[in-house]
Amino acid sequence: GIRGRGTLDMTGANGHSVGGKIGKPSRSKAAKTAGGVQPATAPSNNVAKYPGEEDEKDGGVLFYVNKSGFPIDERTWQRMWTHVAKIHPGGKEMAESIRKAAFIPRPPVPLLPKYKQSMSVPEWLRTIQSYMKLLQYNHTGTQFFEIKKIRPLSWLMDTAREMTRESLPIKCLEAVILGIYLTNGLGIVERFPISFKTQFSGNYFHHVVLGVYHNGRYGTLGMSRREDLMDKPLVFRTLSDLIFEFEESYRKYLHTVKKVKIGLFVPHDPHSFQQIEWKHLVLSTGKTSREEVRKEIEKHARDMRMKMIKISGSQSPVKERQRGKSLSPRRRQISPQRRLNRRDKSPAITDWKPAELNTLNDVGYQIRI
Repeated sequence: GIRGRGTLDMTGANGHSVGGKIGKPSRSKAAKTAGGVQPATAPSNNVAKYPGEEDEKDGGVLFYVNKSGFPIDERTWQRMWTHVAKIHPGGKEMAESIRKAAFIPRPPVPLLPKYKQSMSVPEWLRTIQSYMKLLQYNHTGTQFFEIKKIRPLSWLMDTAREMTRESLPIKCLEAVILGIYLTNGLGIVERFPISFKTQFSGNYFHHVVLGVYHNGRYGTLGMSRREDLMDKPLVFRTLSDLIFEFEESYRKYLHTVKKVKIGLFVPHDPHSFQQIEWKHLVLSTGKTSREEVRKEIEKHARDMRMKMIKISGSQSPVKERQRGKSLSPRRRQISPQRRLNRRDKSPAITDWKPAELNTLNDVGYQIRI
């Protein structure tokens, strides 16, 4: 059902707001584009399908993406409400009761969190996650902010700033971009995307969170319908322990993890034209033993940390030669070179298979995550 704001109440995209968040005048300068919205799982023939956009599916259930910018145009607005009437248990009556209400209180707008020098890193991450929870998860079936994974980081950061201006409910992919934006100023925290593909009752579901690394510990930021599938505290000693924690959480909802994708550390420069590496390591967990999964994840984690050390070392100032110390090339230590090419480590293991949920294949409902 629709939890979100609970105040998707306006009379129309061009009408006067009666207290809802969506109909308020926008401060955004986002330009409108023709065509309004397109179903994320069934793009129009006139809309190009870019690589990396396949993860917008939600268990085979269509949801739409607002491509008209802000203010939301009439076509997008009407399509959103039509879709809400179809997916909400209350149907059209529920939607009409909100849209025709004489008055609905205006929901509070969360204040953008500000970092203080006295804050520890875990405290700042909890503050960011609390801000996301105040925005709330988007249950309308229409994603309000268009996220194209192939766009450069600078473009995605502009979208994140728009999220803070509009203060609308967000989904998991939007939360990853917002989390990157809010942690850009903290150079001692590394961020990287973690994606999951799961199966329940014959349907596949996709989810993504923002992994964080600081001082030898891993955690996550994110948004989900489920409390234990979004943020994780900064307490995990290894990246594999963090991934296995998510697997345990998925089992509570009878979901089987089929594939895990882990990206690379995201640069802290908000003006960078570099793209986010979303899936540098791809693991088919259903075809790989647990020990092999752990081995590949930890190798990937070491590669990321090594690359981080090289980058920080190349940007550090050259030390002055100390008196009596030799800087002979023969005595200088050279870091081993590692090639970070994209790889898919999914060796087939015939003698080990995870438990399948065959008894649920005929269930007529879906547990969405």
